[in-house]
Amino acid sequence: MFRTPLNLFRVLAIAEAVSWTLLIAGLIVRESTDLAIAVTIGGGIHGFVFLSYGATAVLVAKNQRWGVWPTVVAIGSAVIPYATIPTELWLHRSGRLAGNWRLVATEDPRDAAWHDRVMRWFLSRAWLLAGLIGLAVVALYAILLVVGPPGGRD
Repeated sequence: MFRTPLNLFRVLAIAEAVSWTLLIAGLIVRESTDLAIAVTIGGGIHGFVFLSYGATAVLVAKNQRWGVWPTVVAIGSAVIPYATIPTELWLHRSGRLAGNWRLVATEDPRDAAWHDRVMRWFLSRAWLLAGLIGLAVVALYAILLVVGPPGGRD
């Protein structure tokens, strides 16, 4: 399913937009019915997808060798509702999502860097990489739940 960086990034960009919809719907339900659990559910889903999208943006940026600007725009787009969709379109149209995962070294001198070797090792073991990223997202999510929601608790 995620054979290319484009496929993975596109799925997470759409999921992030859908999670914004769930969060906004939860806010509307809470304000119109006093049902606070709606925000808890929508916000929880949004928070998890938000972190997953951020991790995906970092992985794809590293694989595609983006500079600072596209990377910051990709990560920052998750903060603005629905901005991940136009960001994905821009990255795709500008060719920044073209190509495959970099599984083997090339003649490019950047491929000799230690972090590129580590990335290629993990990319060639996709299930291990997905598991580790998943564990990191879950751990960060749990820490953020303990810290509390943005704006504090009621």
